[in-house]
Amino acid sequence: MPFRYRLQKILDFRIRKKEEQLQNVRNAQALVLKIEGLIDRNNKEIATTRINMRQADFSMYEAYDNFLKHLYVKGEQLEADRQEAQKALEIEKDKLRELEKAVKVLEKHKERSREAYLEEEKQIELKRLSEVAIQKYFAKTKAQQEEELAEMLKNSQYSEGTDINEYLEYPDSDRNSTTNNNAG
Repeated sequence: MPFRYRLQKILDFRIRKKEEQLQNVRNAQALVLKIEGLIDRNNKEIATTRINMRQADFSMYEAYDNFLKHLYVKGEQLEADRQEAQKALEIEKDKLRELEKAVKVLEKHKERSREAYLEEEKQIELKRLSEVAIQKYFAKTKAQQEEELAEMLKNSQYSEGTDINEYLEYPDSDRNSTTNNNAG
């Protein structure tokens, strides 16, 4: 009979949960990368605006200044969003580590159960082989005793008054010892 892990459904469930959590981590990482891309784009826009401001007319300075203030506020907001997304990513990673730990525990348990099952199957097989060997031994012994008895009868060494059990040895009975006790 093949090995069947009794907690396989639980292991499968935990593996599915781990895969779902892994997808959540990937999504959180993608969000962090997206926000970092927006921050880079905002920083480039600030640099471009400063360069354009130096080349612009004095009358445009106020408009450039207001636009730069807007970009700085936007940059601060993006940085706050990035930090929040980074915290969310760390939380998702912690959840993933916990789920991976739970899966590893069950996988180790499954492996130990499998090893115990194989050892048990090995013991059962050895016991069966041992029983077969014992049966063969008893059959061989019985055949030898019958052969000896037949040989004794053939040679007429068997006398009328002698108990037949004296000539037969039964390994699992006390007949031999009781006959010797009765004789003594």
